[in-house]
Amino acid sequence: MKHILLKLAGTLTVFCLCISFSFAQSGGKTVTGVVTNEETGEPIPGATVLEKGTSNGTATDLDGNFKLNLTTESPVLTVSFIGYSSKEVSVGNASELSVSLSEDMGQLEEVVVVGYGTQKRSDITGSVASVPKERLSNLPVTNLTQAIQGTTAGLTVNQGSSVPGSTGGMQIRGVNSINANTSPFIVVDGSPYFGTLNDLNANDIESIEILKDASAVAIYGTRGANGVILVTTKRGDQTDGTPKINYSGYMGFESMSHVLEPMGPDAYVQKYADYLTANNQPQTNILPNASEVENYEAGITTDWLDQATQPGRISEHNLSISGGTEKIQYYVSGSHLKQKGVVKGYQYARTNFRTNIDATITNWLKVGTSSFFTDNNYDGGRVNWLEATAMSPYSVPYDENGEYITFPMDPEQLFKNPLLGLTTDRVDRRRTLSGSGYADITPGFIEGLKYRFNATYVYNFDRFAGYTGRPIYDLNGTADVRNTERANWVIENILTYSKDIDKHHFDITALYSAQSVDYFYSSGQSRGFINDALSFNGMEAGTTQATWSDANNYTLLSQMGRLNYAYDSRYLVTLTARRDGYSAFGANTNKYGLFPSMALGWNIHNEEFMQDHAGLGELKLRFSYGQSGNQAISPNQTVSTANTVLQPFGGAAQVGVLYNTLGNADLTWETTTSANLALDFGFVQNRIRGTVEVYKTKTEDILLRRNLPTITGYNSVWANLGEMQNKGFELTLNTVNIEKSDFSWETSLNFSTYKNEILDLYGDGRDDIGNRWFIGQPLRVIFDYEKLGIWQEGEDIASVDPVSQPGDLKFRDQNGDGQITAEDRVVLGQRDPKWVGGLTNTFRYKNWNLSIFLQTSQGGLKSNRDLTYADEAWRRNLPADYGYWTPDNPSDYWPSLAAYNRYRGFQFAEDYSYVRIKDVRLSYVVPPSFLERYNIGGLTLYAAGRNLHTFTNWFGWDPENTQVSRGSDGWENNYPLVRTISFGLNLTL
Repeated sequence: MKHILLKLAGTLTVFCLCISFSFAQSGGKTVTGVVTNEETGEPIPGATVLEKGTSNGTATDLDGNFKLNLTTESPVLTVSFIGYSSKEVSVGNASELSVSLSEDMGQLEEVVVVGYGTQKRSDITGSVASVPKERLSNLPVTNLTQAIQGTTAGLTVNQGSSVPGSTGGMQIRGVNSINANTSPFIVVDGSPYFGTLNDLNANDIESIEILKDASAVAIYGTRGANGVILVTTKRGDQTDGTPKINYSGYMGFESMSHVLEPMGPDAYVQKYADYLTANNQPQTNILPNASEVENYEAGITTDWLDQATQPGRISEHNLSISGGTEKIQYYVSGSHLKQKGVVKGYQYARTNFRTNIDATITNWLKVGTSSFFTDNNYDGGRVNWLEATAMSPYSVPYDENGEYITFPMDPEQLFKNPLLGLTTDRVDRRRTLSGSGYADITPGFIEGLKYRFNATYVYNFDRFAGYTGRPIYDLNGTADVRNTERANWVIENILTYSKDIDKHHFDITALYSAQSVDYFYSSGQSRGFINDALSFNGMEAGTTQATWSDANNYTLLSQMGRLNYAYDSRYLVTLTARRDGYSAFGANTNKYGLFPSMALGWNIHNEEFMQDHAGLGELKLRFSYGQSGNQAISPNQTVSTANTVLQPFGGAAQVGVLYNTLGNADLTWETTTSANLALDFGFVQNRIRGTVEVYKTKTEDILLRRNLPTITGYNSVWANLGEMQNKGFELTLNTVNIEKSDFSWETSLNFSTYKNEILDLYGDGRDDIGNRWFIGQPLRVIFDYEKLGIWQEGEDIASVDPVSQPGDLKFRDQNGDGQITAEDRVVLGQRDPKWVGGLTNTFRYKNWNLSIFLQTSQGGLKSNRDLTYADEAWRRNLPADYGYWTPDNPSDYWPSLAAYNRYRGFQFAEDYSYVRIKDVRLSYVVPPSFLERYNIGGLTLYAAGRNLHTFTNWFGWDPENTQVSRGSDGWENNYPLVRTISFGLNLTL
């Protein structure tokens, strides 16, 4: 039977709907009817029939029939089913109805931004993925990386740290270069963007598209080698001129999602005793330092985590006004976000202003502007979190006068008071000012021809000023000032032509653009102040000053051509070529590179032989092949450079010149060649939709910084050497599991995996052990000894590792020479995850909506710094679960407190796989019937939870944490993962 698949799929829906609507009121007028397919006349089973404005409804049976008792005076029925356009029917005096629904191509006809234009989703040949729009609002996030993490196959986001205002790292389809930047290129409203994602307010975003394969990114040439993220902001609507006012805001409460508790006082005392025993040292004191002994005898202890932490807060307020007429549309917004971290002193504030204006001047000219200003504020001194986790519980932060003690474990001076950073005078601001404009000219003499002029200017200014007071820094006082300015301008000329001839459709795009980037950096440092009164405002008062500065400029000149061809919406072809010139390349090479691509698409579902397949919504095969480039190096790398140094001569310091970089005038582009094969599918009237993709990329002429013998006078030189490749698989699946008038359940799943491999380095087939680069292995690996466990008493240690003793790490003798040496190190695994994924379940019951998002990363290894305490083991506190080896505790995982002497530089690499309940959001949409009384257009209330729980075997604060420091205070080191519970609302007037 033609629609047998559809009927089988609707059987369960019919059953559930009939139960759900059994509570409908009776006693009013009764209407019966049948719902059919408008094109075929076949009945539609499981269609929802709902009395508008009520929860009274029913579902059609297997023959498309329904019966409903009505409850309103002038009833209107809303009839809907997955894969069909909904229809409203006025009942009037009728007792029998016949309703026909037309098939809804919906997402196939959806217009998607693809770069320098838009396309219908059904006509796209490249790999383009859209971020779910619901991820762009109603979430307590400070930047877009947090919002889009785990939402899209092929996009890997490592949040890195919960430090307020920190940004995560992003990669699209892995790593394609060794030394070059591997982050995707960001385009906002069609223009290249040069800032951080902290600058963009998620509430201003209309859509985000991810361009992944060569065909999709080729139009951006050299800047598209790592993929492209297209961000489109909201704009005004054509209305009667009445402005629409939107307010959204939330308040969130933050706490540590997981606490790595330190040892308590008793365990800390025992640890010191065990350390002395393990190292054959006599115990002359109960604790190593005099101040600790004094506090021990007085029974004084300190909970340093309590001293260093506080309840966190986050809040955000967004206000936008939009509207317009036929001639002019506008969107104006402002927002303010404020976050107080769970560790004292960590704060972040962001203020945004945006204005988008579009105006139709004549029937052939349309102009518009987009501008915004963002101020990112990281001011304030901070607790040193690493120090806070290390302090002895028998130490105190304050003296009898309430002043900070510099060395609470006196006379131990390895660890300073972690609270001292709160006294630091610190200004850290990052501001971005961006303005862009466009003009669309549509000459009437050639139908389908359009010219667009784009101009963008982005100015970034970063200012840091810090003063570390005399008690903290060896009684000297140190002031640091750093200023960074970056100005970017881009001009683009875009010519497009669209033409339909019978069943043939043509789209032609041509581009000519220029870009210039100016960079300037200056810094100064002053030390040796007699007091702290001037801070960094009088650096000349220091006894020692130093200054630095740097500046450069580069330009890009580009041309691009693209042809999109479609025949009868079945056969699709995209041909693209882009030519880029980069000023920083060497004088001996062609500064220009040409990067072509092609893509083919076949809408199989539009073929005549597929029309009889019931329930088929979409079936499309795509293939692409092409090249993209990467300039990879910054300016001034192709010429030899020197630095000035001070050298003693004649009893005085003289300025000298020291060569440091050897130039290479033959440097040219890295080139990445990629192939992509994909299948888009939709079954059961698109209730099951998804995409399967496989790809392979190969990068040649990799720009490597090669080390040189010191006898040459240079440390390194850039050269085009090496090859590497990526192979990957991606799956995206969206299902509508249940769809009823008052209840629905939808699921979205994405999965991606890739294998990265170095094919060649220096042309001689040799590995680079110093950089941990190995031919045939992924780029980012753990190269180390293979740990087998812990040596135990009674084992034959001398025959394999004679320098070890019970309690030491047991390593595998890889080469079988009977001893453990550096030759026994092997590649243990890769630092990047082997696969990542995300799963979202969304439930709707009447006006209630519940969304649960799980995010996972699996198979990656990294060094665990919470296991590498080395010779600090007797002087610092340790985690309470640090079950170090003793004869009475013969652990096969934890080494003894004497083993650090024989670690051999072991990195303690651990699997950091995890599954995280990333976001849970419950919202309630206030019924329009209630809001109309108060002239309110819409109101949604919600509660959201973020980072609610992490399932992992990782020992530490957070498996995702990148554990990197920033600056000299180590303030990002091991910052704890933060759980956030927030409450908010969205209001439309």
